[in-house]
Amino acid sequence: MALVPFLQGKTVAVMGLGKSGTSAARVLAESGARVLAWDDNPAAQATGRDNGLTVTDLATADLSDLTLMVWSPGIPHTHPRVHPVAEKVRRLGVKMVCDIDLLARANPEAQVIGITGTNGKSTTTTLTAHIINESGRPTAAGGNLGTPALDLPALDRTGTYVLELSSYQLELLDRTAFDAAVLLNITPDHLARHGGLEGYVAAKASLFERMRKDATAIVGVDDSHGQDICARLRQTGHVKVVPISAVRPVAGGIFAVDGALVDDTDGQARQIAALRTLPHLPGRHNWQNACAAYGAARAVGIDIEAIGEGLASYPGLAHRQELIARIGGIAYVNDSKATNADAVEKALVCYDDIYWILGGQAKEGGIVSLDPLFGRIRKAFLIGDATEEFARTLDGKVAFERCVTLATALARAHAAAQADAIADAVVLLSPACASWDQFTSFEHRGDVFRQLVTALPGARRCA
Repeated sequence: MALVPFLQGKTVAVMGLGKSGTSAARVLAESGARVLAWDDNPAAQATGRDNGLTVTDLATADLSDLTLMVWSPGIPHTHPRVHPVAEKVRRLGVKMVCDIDLLARANPEAQVIGITGTNGKSTTTTLTAHIINESGRPTAAGGNLGTPALDLPALDRTGTYVLELSSYQLELLDRTAFDAAVLLNITPDHLARHGGLEGYVAAKASLFERMRKDATAIVGVDDSHGQDICARLRQTGHVKVVPISAVRPVAGGIFAVDGALVDDTDGQARQIAALRTLPHLPGRHNWQNACAAYGAARAVGIDIEAIGEGLASYPGLAHRQELIARIGGIAYVNDSKATNADAVEKALVCYDDIYWILGGQAKEGGIVSLDPLFGRIRKAFLIGDATEEFARTLDGKVAFERCVTLATALARAHAAAQADAIADAVVLLSPACASWDQFTSFEHRGDVFRQLVTALPGARRCA
């Protein structure tokens, strides 16, 4: 646990008592700070009290001696409407930060890699951390992924933090400085939270405003936003800029055309790894992730041979194209983390005969953009709140069933796939939706799918 002694004796407010907020409040209290914790949800307030926190309504409390506000990134504070507590704190001139900033201040000598993007963050974060850890260097991964920042171990100058960063976290950073910063891609997402696409792009690009001297910016240039950001960074000349692409060679960058990872950062265009042979990095989107992880690892001094070994030994990311089992010639794949159409597209392009389980709480735009890939779908099995919206999109294009629950959808998809017995077909959970209508998280949804699959007769577990 990374304690924050520089706040001993200071008054610090914590807004939001979810996983990261509760972690921050606990660490601050153990560090000797006076902690005022609050959540607008009464159930979270009760849980906070049960955990020994001083739960105080920040909207009415006297905050005149407040030193710092730790804001949970999941709580909107500016858009779509200004949160009254945020407005109050800003009037006082008090900085609002997230727990990532406290981690960086508490461990100033450790190397820090920041990774963001609309899609691919979690795979790239875990892959980068795996490569660095396998090289023998102390490594800790977290942030938006899994472990809250202040629950990560303290690291000194020999260690490296690899942090997945959402756009929500990026807009709450103050003193964090990165040795390597990775932007994978940008497609429209969370637009209401950022006041539109321009605000979302600005939040992502702000990652590069927080870099140490001699740091490396690694920028995906397979979309127009990344191309623009890369060009602007090169014009400033403040940091080393490494473009990455999974679709074309990029001079002075890292690319993976047709699955061969090539390093051209020194103009030599050396082939590093044959990504097509790596079972846990399927598809072009994972080639981009591998390019980014390679670039980040090189930026913090990991040698090429160790990176190649790390790429080969990477076990994959749970809930992201996670091969659960095979029954006969049919693969059963958990892609529960694919909560929007752009993420689902990354999975659909990897397979030819798909029995697709999808649905939940739909995101803006639904699955309309996936129409060019509908020819790969043998049948769709719809669950959750999005059922009727998705049925309208699929009607006349893809055969589908309304299944309501995940258990029913899997049973029907399993029966259809086994009856058709198409070699190399896949039963794919790739929902294109948030999970909250029927599950507590995408992890919960994926765990239930895994349990249901492994209970099927004849299942040979692969994960």
